Amino acid sequence: MCGRMAVTMPPDAMAQLFAAAPDNVMPQLPNYNVCPTNDVPIVTGDGQGGRRLRAMRWGFIPRWYKKLNGGPLLINARAETLAEKPAFRDAARTRRGLVPATGFYEWTKAADEGRDPWYIERTDGGVLALAAVWQDWQAPEGEVLSTCAIVTTCANASMQAIHHRMPVILEPDAWALWLGEQGKGAATLMTAAPDDLLQWHRVDRAVNSNRASGSALIQPLASDAR
Repeated sequence: MCGRMAVTMPPDAMAQLFAAAPDNVMPQLPNYNVCPTNDVPIVTGDGQGGRRLRAMRWGFIPRWYKKLNGGPLLINARAETLAEKPAFRDAARTRRGLVPATGFYEWTKAADEGRDPWYIERTDGGVLALAAVWQDWQAPEGEVLSTCAIVTTCANASMQAIHHRMPVILEPDAWALWLGEQGKGAATLMTAAPDDLLQWHRVDRAVNSNRASGSALIQPLASDAR
């Protein structure tokens, strides 16, 4: 599962890291509370052998939707069924991307029946390259909207303490294969990250609101705070 994330790296730094040409219009960053339907940065192929850094709506819209809310909000795509689901199978073959994130959030149920948020990041402090699929959706009125979903898989042993799913996280040596630059075989990349790749800490429940913002959202919660 991946239902909220933080994206703080400047677009020019993302473009350099992924060797991608940036579009002129990018999401406003930093954003410590990226929510479904927000725009996210995503690296894709540019159709000419290069890479493009662009903005897409987080929430994949199948071609047959007649309106934005014409069906379930598809923010995640399960790796196990990615190639079979009608919504995703074409994108799985030809429209794969990488979403650069600083971290993401998951929730556990608390003793008071509330939801405790946890912020999850790389142990080395680096960027998380989240596997994604994308789709250009055309509204009946003619407007074209680029949309994407994060690919998820079963959580690794350590992550299962927080949630049973996790995003597929790709290391630099896998980026070219996932983006379709090295032929076939991308399906082999859709596995859980090593147990020691991620670390996490509990954060304030303020992030439970999609209106919350600011770097304080990712700060560790003091042991006596609630």
